[in-house]
Amino acid sequence: MEYILEVQDLTKKFGGLVAVNNVSMGVYPGEVVGLLGDNGAGKSTLIKMVSGVYHPDGGRILFKGEEVKITSPIDALSMGIETIYQDLALAENLNVYSNIFLGREKLKKFLGFVNVLDHDQMLSESKKVLHGLEIEIPSLKNKIRTLSGGQRQAVAISRSIYWEAKFLIMDEPTAALGITEQKKVLELVRTLRDQGLGIIVISHQLHDIFSVTDRLVIMRRGFKVAERMTKETNPDEIVGLIVGAETVNK
Repeated sequence: MEYILEVQDLTKKFGGLVAVNNVSMGVYPGEVVGLLGDNGAGKSTLIKMVSGVYHPDGGRILFKGEEVKITSPIDALSMGIETIYQDLALAENLNVYSNIFLGREKLKKFLGFVNVLDHDQMLSESKKVLHGLEIEIPSLKNKIRTLSGGQRQAVAISRSIYWEAKFLIMDEPTAALGITEQKKVLELVRTLRDQGLGIIVISHQLHDIFSVTDRLVIMRRGFKVAERMTKETNPDEIVGLIVGAETVNK
């Protein structure tokens, strides 16, 4: 099986600072990979190159086995690479289905020639995608500001899935959530994995990482320092690799 997404010797510099230094890694379809490291390790810079926010200074990005040039977030979205950042990028003053279609609204003709929003279709389509992911939200007409943190995370994920994401990057998906909602979000990640998506999860919550990932990639000071199968390691070893206390054996 080939990687759905692979980076080879990816490098990014900011002036004299090398934020990501010749990093190579890949993710298979139906696999969840945890990307771990302390603040400043290069995790966010790496995913921003994959998502089109930053342009690499060296290396290659391959998607479905072919080299691709991702020059903007629109390029990434058009390929099916979706990134859900910690702030979720939801419009709190809009309702659930409007957020799922935000920027890609469905239109219909009014009086035969005027384009207006097709609220009925957007509501119907949103119900389908939420039902398919076994997500329960009392009313899709509720404003985002009225939802819990876990429900907001579910809406952001549902938006990605509706628009046919093939690869998902999740930045701190369980941050600031209660224990019950953390479990719901992690279960949703497992559902997406079972549906064949490749997923990268960035998190400082090692318990969550160990409960949902198949493989771990550890970065430190811009370098990839280790890679482990989740079932073959433990939190103590991973913490040691993150802070540099463990002897690195890639």
